[in-house]
Amino acid sequence: MATGSDSHALEHRLQALEERLAFQEHALEQLSQALAEARAEEAANALRLHRALEELRELRRALALQPAVGDAASEPPPPHY
Repeated sequence: MATGSDSHALEHRLQALEERLAFQEHALEQLSQALAEARAEEAANALRLHRALEELRELRRALALQPAVGDAASEPPPPHY
């Protein structure tokens, strides 16, 4: 048979476990939100990188189609000469 002291100790242990569980649930929710934000940011960065690479490809194509303008030999010397 449980005494008053045993009952009090059991109640204290149960309360401590409930507090720990609440803390862990809160931490898990924060981690879940942080992971969702990181995944969204990664997706946005991947899209930016894709767009930048596509723009670079377009610039390279445009430069390849244009004839070279000017000749280094026909340029005046730099001012320090």
